[in-house]
Parts: sequence; structure tokens; C-alpha cells
Amino acid sequence: MELLTTTNGMEVVYQKPPTLTDTPLRYCPGCGHGVVHKLLMEVVDEMKIQDQTIGVAPVGCSVFAYDYMNIDMQEAAHGRASAVATGIKRILPDKYVFSYQGDGDLAAIGTAETIHTVNRGENILIVFINNAIYGMTGGQMAPTTLLGMVTSTTPFGREQQVMGYPLKITDLVAQLPGAYYVTRQAVHTVQAVRKAKKAIRNAFVYQTRRQGTCFIEIVSNCPSGWKMTPVEANDWLEKNMLPFYPLGDLKVPAS
Repeated sequence: MELLTTTNGMEVVYQKPPTLTDTPLRYCPGCGHGVVHKLLMEVVDEMKIQDQTIGVAPVGCSVFAYDYMNIDMQEAAHGRASAVATGIKRILPDKYVFSYQGDGDLAAIGTAETIHTVNRGENILIVFINNAIYGMTGGQMAPTTLLGMVTSTTPFGREQQVMGYPLKITDLVAQLPGAYYVTRQAVHTVQAVRKAKKAIRNAFVYQTRRQGTCFIEIVSNCPSGWKMTPVEANDWLEKNMLPFYPLGDLKVPAS
């Protein structure tokens, strides 16, 4: 970011972009949602597309996005954000449209919408926050919950024989012909944040090519739901989440 100089001569190395509101964040301390919000809105500001961008967020922690992103936002029913985003994009094809969804939303009640949106190759960006739990509604098991992971509905850990295996929804999406750009990133370290921002920018640029759906999974933490401090949660993510959900590109454009 370009350095700015204040009237007293001091250099400003960071300044909140106008694409973020002044509303104080209500996310739990250490939560990755706020970081992803910042990255999305920094990219929108840097690309100068604030008045051309429309976001869609459904139920869950994602719903707070309306308060923080200073762009046109549309609410969707639980799991239906990609369907709503599809309608918006088809009516306003020149706009930058993205959905912002959690794992319980996108990979459970919204599984059908997600798969069919990508399979049709809708020219939108889907941002998928995966913290392996239903964060807002009480810490229940989500489709992405790891085997052995303790949640409010799996107090003895997730058992494969009873609850099945964790769902790698991003790996499934990458196999669909309508998927144009699919990547899995994180925001728990400085290096990860930089890579996630680059992925978000790529996705917005790729949307202008009208070649299919861009899908970004962000492996995040949930300190409150996991009953950990932010530092412990980041450590647990590194040791347990990333081996099962490895970071990196799953599908990239040919050129």
C-alpha cells in the first residue's frame, strides 16, 4: 500500500478503505471473518469498483457483513446466497457479484444451490468460510467438522460410523466443468493473509472473463465455538485443519 503523509509529517502505513464502514466489529476476538472482510473491501477499493460491486450474505456469522461492507448488499435465506447471487448477476451482468457464506450454510442446507450454481458456471465469486463448525447457533457439528472433533452436538468427537466423513466441498466443486477458478486459502498468518488477498483479487479479475464460477475457500478458526483462545485456535487450525484441508489452488485458468 502506498505510504501517506499526514500534516505532522508522520507516515501512515495503513488506512481503512472507504469500502469498510465505521461500525465496530461484533465478531469474537480472533475470528477470521473480520480479516476476510478487510481483504475483500481492500481489493474492491484498489480496483475502484465500489459502485459496481454487489455482495450477498445469508444466515450465520456471515450475516454481519451487511454492517461492515460499504457496498450494495443483499440478504438471502439460509443456504440460498449463491442462488440469489445468480439472479443478480443475470439481471446485472456487468456488476461484480459475490456471495459470502459459512460452512454450515454453504455445505449443508445450501449444498444443492452451491453445486448447481457452479455446475452452471455462473459468473460470480463464492467466498466460503470454513471453520468446521456452526459458529453462530451454538457450536454444532457442521459437514466440515473433522473426525474426532468435539462440538456441542458431538461431545465425544465426530464418529465416522454415525456422522460420516467431513465434506471437502471445495474439492467437489473443483471437479465441475463450470468452475473456472478454485482455491483454498487461510488468514491465520501474515503470509496466508497476503496469499488470500491475491486470490480474491484474481477472482474479481477472472469474473470479467465470463468463463465460469470463481470459488475461494478460507480455512478459518472459531475460538468461541472451539472453546479456545485466539492463539490456541490458530495453533489448532495449523495442526489439525490444514492437514485435512491443504492450502493452495485446486483449479486455475489455463492462461
